[in-house]
Amino acid sequence: MSTEFRLIHRLPAVLLVVAMLVSCQSVDAALHRPLQPVDAAGTSPLVTANSPDNPAYLPLIVAAQSKPWPTSTSTTPPTRSPTPTATATATPTRSPTPRPTLTPTATATATPTRSPTPHPTLTPTATATATPTRSPTPRPTLTPTATATATPTRSPTPHPTLTPTATATATATATRTPGGVCAFFPADNIWNTRIDTLPVDAGSQAYVNNIGANAGLHPDFGAGLWEGGPIGIPFATVPGSQSGVPVSFDYEDESDPGPYPIPSDAPIEGGPDSDGDRHVLVVDRDHCKLYEMWNAWPTPDGSWYAGSGAVFDLTAHALRPAGWTSADAAGLPILPGLVRYDEVASGAIRHALRFTAPRTRRAYIWPARHYASTSTDPNRPPMGQRFRLKATFDISSFSAANQVILIALKTYGMFLADNGSSWFLSGVPDERWDNDDLHELQIRVHGFDFEAVDESALMIDPDSGQAKPP
Repeated sequence: MSTEFRLIHRLPAVLLVVAMLVSCQSVDAALHRPLQPVDAAGTSPLVTANSPDNPAYLPLIVAAQSKPWPTSTSTTPPTRSPTPTATATATPTRSPTPRPTLTPTATATATPTRSPTPHPTLTPTATATATPTRSPTPRPTLTPTATATATPTRSPTPHPTLTPTATATATATATRTPGGVCAFFPADNIWNTRIDTLPVDAGSQAYVNNIGANAGLHPDFGAGLWEGGPIGIPFATVPGSQSGVPVSFDYEDESDPGPYPIPSDAPIEGGPDSDGDRHVLVVDRDHCKLYEMWNAWPTPDGSWYAGSGAVFDLTAHALRPAGWTSADAAGLPILPGLVRYDEVASGAIRHALRFTAPRTRRAYIWPARHYASTSTDPNRPPMGQRFRLKATFDISSFSAANQVILIALKTYGMFLADNGSSWFLSGVPDERWDNDDLHELQIRVHGFDFEAVDESALMIDPDSGQAKPP
């Protein structure tokens, strides 16, 4: 066979080998080619969506197979920015911001705040205070400190310009009801009788110690609100044409029956939601009748429900029946013994006032008619005991408004009328009161500045409030 024939005969095989070599080189090139660059969307134009070469597919592979990203054995792939995943990032812990330690300065002035127990005497101040009391449930006594405390949201009313009447005339003058229409009992009633010259009661020191010799005189009235209600015991006046409404009582056997002329908007001590004494006081100014209720609640049908109720004829001396309560534990009227702003602004209070004590005896003395204790301890004062501010107490540095109150306490004194906090002096709420000024009484007047008075010599009839001249 010729050489040409042999070459031609083997040509297909040669071509086949060449083709195979070329094919191998292409495969090798493909296997060793570098990864394709990615476009702006983060994918290669030569990589499919589900290809392992697709960066977006990497998290899926890692999550599903827990295998590392494959790399070329000859070429290091370019660095790719990983696609953000939904892995939660822990929020850094914030260290608490240190708070400055407050050190009271020597110039801090303790100021009052009110405390209701019954009612608080609210005093805007920088002092910590406990709440005042409304009889008969005592509340903690306020102790001023240099620590700042929350106080009523109101600016204190400036002091009124008053000229106190330092010398009351010896002639009794009946105090008139608000509006000046009716007098609070006749002029010679025990409420309107001076006691500044009467002898000291034999039990005076024991009574003062029992009530609290170092406790301050606490005005249980003021401006603003305390726990949503006015500070003090409010009252309403109505015309004689005011319709009466039915009333029912817990102590029905010691209460005067209705109807009572109570208006639908009658103010309630402590406000409509109060859980205190909830006194309601109404004066019929045309008939000079005083209607008072304790723990009074209106009902949907327009009637009222109360613990007890009493009606007083302001033109007469009649007392409650012996042993009967009233809206007060002592069986006395409440409104005639309240401190009222208008009286203070006029320059004089010409009647006895009313206060509370935490412990009383199972006894009452004229003109009181009821007790509210089971104790027979002779060191405890009886209901109706009258106290006065000592004549030697210097009032010259007090404000004109406070001097009016202090002169009244020296001249007419105050009746122990209910169980409550020590030396809590009752009054009518009024936005014109200056709470800071009233608080001066609590800071500067104490139990040891008072003395109990023996007024038995003034009694004409144990069942009448009429009194002999002192």
